[in-house]
Amino acid sequence: MTTRNLDALFKPRSIALIGASRREGSVGRVVARNLFHAGFEGPVMPVNPHERAIEGVLAYSDVAALPETPDLAIIVTPPKTVPGIVAELGARGTRGAVVVTAGFNTPAEEDKTGGQSRSLRQELLDAARPHTLRIAGPNCVGVMLPHLGVNGSFAHIPALPGDLAFVTQSGAMVTAMLDWATPRGIGFSHVVSLGDMADVDFGDMLDYLAVDPSTRAVLLYVEAVTDARKFMSAARACARSKPVIVIKGGRHAEGAKAATSHTGALAGADEVYDAAFRRAGALRVFTLEELFDAAQTLSTATALPRRGADKLAILTNGGGLGVLATDALIDGGGHLAELTPETITRLDGLLPSTWSRGNPVDIIGDAPGSRYAGALETLLEAREVDAVLAMHCPVAVADPTAAAQAVIDTLGPRDRRRAKPPVFTAWLGERAPLKARRLFSEAGMPSYDTPERAVRGFMHLVRYRRSQTELMETPPSIPDSEEPDGASVRALLQRAQREERVWLNEPEAKQLLAAYGIPVVATEVAGDVEAAVAAAGRIGYPVAIKILSHDITHKSDVGGVQLDLADADALRSAAEAMLERVRQNRPEARIEGFSVQAMARRPGAQELILGLVEDRQFGPVVLFGQGGTAVEVVRDKAVALPPLNLALARSLMAETRVYRLLEGYRDRPAADLDAIALALVRLAQLAADFADIAEVDINPLLADSKGVVALDARVRVKPSGAEAARGARARLAIRPYPKSLEQKGELRDGTIISIRPIRPEDEPALQRTFAHLTPEDVRMRFFSHMAALSHESAARLTQIDYNREMALVALDPEHPGEIWGWVTVAADPENRRAEYAVAVRSYLKGRGLGYLLMRRILAYAESCGIEEVWGDVLADNRRMLTMATDLGFTTQSCPDDPGVMRVVKRFG
Repeated sequence: MTTRNLDALFKPRSIALIGASRREGSVGRVVARNLFHAGFEGPVMPVNPHERAIEGVLAYSDVAALPETPDLAIIVTPPKTVPGIVAELGARGTRGAVVVTAGFNTPAEEDKTGGQSRSLRQELLDAARPHTLRIAGPNCVGVMLPHLGVNGSFAHIPALPGDLAFVTQSGAMVTAMLDWATPRGIGFSHVVSLGDMADVDFGDMLDYLAVDPSTRAVLLYVEAVTDARKFMSAARACARSKPVIVIKGGRHAEGAKAATSHTGALAGADEVYDAAFRRAGALRVFTLEELFDAAQTLSTATALPRRGADKLAILTNGGGLGVLATDALIDGGGHLAELTPETITRLDGLLPSTWSRGNPVDIIGDAPGSRYAGALETLLEAREVDAVLAMHCPVAVADPTAAAQAVIDTLGPRDRRRAKPPVFTAWLGERAPLKARRLFSEAGMPSYDTPERAVRGFMHLVRYRRSQTELMETPPSIPDSEEPDGASVRALLQRAQREERVWLNEPEAKQLLAAYGIPVVATEVAGDVEAAVAAAGRIGYPVAIKILSHDITHKSDVGGVQLDLADADALRSAAEAMLERVRQNRPEARIEGFSVQAMARRPGAQELILGLVEDRQFGPVVLFGQGGTAVEVVRDKAVALPPLNLALARSLMAETRVYRLLEGYRDRPAADLDAIALALVRLAQLAADFADIAEVDINPLLADSKGVVALDARVRVKPSGAEAARGARARLAIRPYPKSLEQKGELRDGTIISIRPIRPEDEPALQRTFAHLTPEDVRMRFFSHMAALSHESAARLTQIDYNREMALVALDPEHPGEIWGWVTVAADPENRRAEYAVAVRSYLKGRGLGYLLMRRILAYAESCGIEEVWGDVLADNRRMLTMATDLGFTTQSCPDDPGVMRVVKRFG
């Protein structure tokens, strides 16, 4: 239900505490004390049938006795009583409950007739559902809303008011966080303990906090995600509007599970979460200190460096500090800015002759504020500098406060800083720099107490900017090629399922890859030695042979691979010796024969691994890394969630060390990076199209300047019908391109056009379409005058979340790369209401294209269960108002703007 009724939880006007107590040491007493003394201005009504008053407030015997219906109920009664209490509250009209009580995760008990009864958790949900009553918990510490004076928790200290939201599964993290944050003066808009997440989960909270004006940044402590697709949609939406910073607990809990392939061994659960956070645009950190440092950095650094802009200038009055900061920067993956001769000449004119004449810029220990100001201004104006770290160590001959004020004055007012590189500060010491740090805080500047923390803050900003850019990056178009041969893949999978085989044999696996456009070496199956000789004659020597057995996972481990056989005699000898070795090493294995393949003559080619594996939470995951027989030892790999485009595939590759080799070095030319990226895109498409594929392992994939070729591959198949209930695409955490919506349409003059969902790579075409709108049509569509469609605006229109939005484009029948018009619907998180927008090239008006697009998008919205579609139309846009009436919309004036009409179409 996402944000539905969450206002009852987080903006209550009245609260009931069910299970309030006076008993010392009880949760009910602690919550009552916190709740009554936090400053909430509305009524707080304690419920306890055995007490006359709690904390000096009259108590009520039960829910029915309450004098008014509470917006929010906090429940601390025994587990078996909770479902009944929730049902009673829901019937009265309460729409939010925080269930602090634990004990809801025990298995369902058998009833007296031998049948299985509902679990207590399910009873709780069933009690809440008819009333759309939202539940935080159970098994949680509670919630704190400091700005409202609400402390509905049993935490030992209250949260200070502020603009950070902290959402956590773990109750212990609430108390640990408060212990850390309160002495440092860090305040919160919301502190929410989700506990077992029976109802309200991370996706709901992210949707709610994304539009909450009192929240500047969202901090998450995550142990597990329940609904991966909802989480990804919500996290991406929230991260586009404000920083989302995540700590993931339990990073190594699943690291020791057995795996049947290299891919399965390498794609651990923590790597998948890391890939999910990165894809959503969230910043991952690893400690509480780093969490708050990152929150400070991202919310106070008004300027963001360009993607890849990681060159830092270090300004310091102590050489040793500069060395420490440099070490931290290099360790973190950043780079020192290399000062140009022009910059050095300018600094020569400002600084003592003994300054360092390089970066770090050591301005000498006695530096007054004026020296800081002059050096900082020079560095801010230097084109080679992406950001500046200004540091100060306490000395007897210089005033740290004056130096801090000089830095602040040089940077100027906050609203004028966006055009300048971001500035970080580190004023060292315990007492002397306290006033300086306070000045930085008041000026809204990132400030730290060590060089290492300051550099880490800069790298947080670099990583965050990189992820935000990737969210909006326009990918190159995928080269035109034949459509994947899905029918051949389906036939291969069904044959294996009929034969109850878990793995395709190697030749079948290569056929599957070839059907999706991934190059493979020529391979044939041979049942015995002589058949292998005949196959080699057809392929051409030299050849390689491999043992063929469904019982043998890694052929090289049992001597089941022989390479570079030059003729028939060598092949016969090698094959017979291989049979003997395999029988000795694996006497129980059933031998089907051999696979015979051409030797790939690719001297200098890099061995890579590409793979697919299913994660329990996030579904299919694509893996890329350095391949070969030692792949688990090298462990140079990265993972990503499908679907992928070429830009995302290149970003995945860049996460690995082997990528540096693929870019070329010394006399080695660069590998064909586009061919590798395309293979990753096609592998991700395979995951989207076939739910019956459990695992793919391509190792090695040879890559060089001529392209790629798969030498070996393994494909694991699920039993028949294993995914029938969900379908191929429902299991993906990110909804892929909805190919099923590709269709034809006919205009009034009989012209047949293609209509399809929008793609990220459509951005340039959409900008060209915008250029064909008259200024008046631009005003009608965008409610303002715009000379061009910016990259940011076009990216938001083309890089949509198909799970919550849809945009259809009509293509020029003679030039399919050109867009004639587009229409969008964007649903709210509940998928109940959706806003539409439509635009058509101005010279095409009158041919019925707008009507055609609107009918198609309305049909889509109705098929998704959306209850109503609405839009705001300028009152003088008679053409759009007429079309809306013709399509069944009702029209009404907008109370906030008489120049705008609201049109609404309800389904059903």
